[in-house]
Formats: sequence, structure tokens, C-alpha cells
Amino acid sequence: MAVKVRIPTPLQRLTQGKEEVEGTPGKVIELVSDLDRRFPGIGERISEKGKIRRFVNIYVNDEDIRFLNSEETVIKDGDEVSIVPAIAGGAWPRAEVRTEEGE
Repeated sequence: MAVKVRIPTPLQRLTQGKEEVEGTPGKVIELVSDLDRRFPGIGERISEKGKIRRFVNIYVNDEDIRFLNSEETVIKDGDEVSIVPAIAGGAWPRAEVRTEEGE
């Protein structure tokens, strides 16, 4: 059995269109290095200098690694890892300004 890694849509072009790939058990940062060996370029989009980029969220079995042991979180056979890029942008709708008659 291996580790199931869910790849977000923006990174699937690096995994030949695969939504899911297999990974090897170990620490999260080792998994990222392994993915980068097999899918060149994916590592630099997920991590920098041994740390997960702050706009990338990684979950192991639906648990955010930031609340576990970050990059040192251990992944076991059968675990599921999800890589989720943070989404930013957009704008709040402008509030309608209403005035009372005579103001």
C-alpha cells in the first residue's frame, strides 16, 4: 500500500493531468522531494528551502499539517494527502449607501 496524494488542478499539468498520484511514506517534506523527482517543478511550487510555502495548505487524512508537526509530519502507508493552494482575490460587494430623505 502507498500514500494517496491528491493534486490540485493548477499542478496537474506537472503530473501529466493526474488528479491523484502515489507517494511514499515518510515525512511531508520527503514526500514533496519525492514528488519533485518524479514530476519536476512541482516541488518549487509547494516548498522553498525545506518549508511548505505559506500559500499552500497540506492535509494528511483531513488534518492540516500546521496543527500537527508541519513539514515533519509523518505519513504512513494508506494515508491520504491533499495539497490545497490558498485562494485569494475577489472583492467584497460595495455596500449600498442609503440616505434618508432630507439628509
